[in-house]
Amino acid sequence: MLTTLNTAYSDTSAADLAWTLGREPLPALATLDIELAGAKMQLRLLGASHQVLLEEESGACSETVACMPGSSTPLPLGVAKRVGDWEYEFAARVEHLTEGQFAGRAQELLALVADHPNGLAGVFPGSPHAFTAMLAHRHEGQVHWRTWHAYPQDGQLVATRSRVGVRVPVGAMA
Repeated sequence: MLTTLNTAYSDTSAADLAWTLGREPLPALATLDIELAGAKMQLRLLGASHQVLLEEESGACSETVACMPGSSTPLPLGVAKRVGDWEYEFAARVEHLTEGQFAGRAQELLALVADHPNGLAGVFPGSPHAFTAMLAHRHEGQVHWRTWHAYPQDGQLVATRSRVGVRVPVGAMA
């Protein structure tokens, strides 16, 4: 689903993004509710980036990547944590692109997400390349999602990927 967000573009740069787990739902400009083989998921576009809410029989998880005033947790390159009965992994990278590369990459990502049943993208007013996009899927019993946060004024595209799955007991792998 592709939407134009009815708000001013509020993220100033990739460096302003912060990451948190377990945050309560924040006000969203657009949402997409999906179900992935028993996992209920809500993809949320915020005025300051994204939030994912995930709920399964074995637990719940909330991931927020956004510009959050007063936050002291910068966007990490990688995280691996236990969340209840789940293993959670997060990774982020910042791509530095020329203006032409940025326009092409923005078109490619928005086209990928726009018509995908588990995709949500929002374009901020003022620039067709200022957007946040999210895409989710389930693979081998785990829920995966990817996000992209575009900063055309700086030529920066922040890409994240997350994975949540039930922890496998040590003896069960033999």
